[in-house]
Amino acid sequence: MHRIKLKINGKGFEHEVDSRLLLIHYLREKARLTGTHVGCDTGNCGACTIIFNGKAVKSCMILAVQANGAELTTIEGIAQNGFHPIQESFMDKFAVQCGYCTPGMIMSAHALLLENPDPSEAEIREAIEGNLCMCTGYQQIVEAISHAAKKIGRSEKK
Repeated sequence: MHRIKLKINGKGFEHEVDSRLLLIHYLREKARLTGTHVGCDTGNCGACTIIFNGKAVKSCMILAVQANGAELTTIEGIAQNGFHPIQESFMDKFAVQCGYCTPGMIMSAHALLLENPDPSEAEIREAIEGNLCMCTGYQQIVEAISHAAKKIGRSEKK
């Protein structure tokens, strides 16, 4: 067992964990943050995408012990008062069908917009290429991310 300390959504967490525990399972079972979904445990689907020290990562590909000292943001941590503009845009542009991939998609979009507030369609598609969606066909998701970039840009100019 290993003691880890990390910050998730601005809040400190400390737990004893088995060395084989995946970060996704730590988030869901120890931190009780169930918005991050488990889709595959093999890094193929992207449903478990979070922001790890400022970068989008698949939390099923990282051991919890590797997150010791890290700063994480999950889907629960991006909205402050009400929905985040990315979440609003996913609703506005009908980019949500079954919703299973949505948290991971939103986190990939969030990481992109933190680095590049005005991405091209190609850059958006590249940012979400590790996230699988079986329902929407991606076009609505790309439109939602583009719409969110514009919303965020407008709100920052106020």
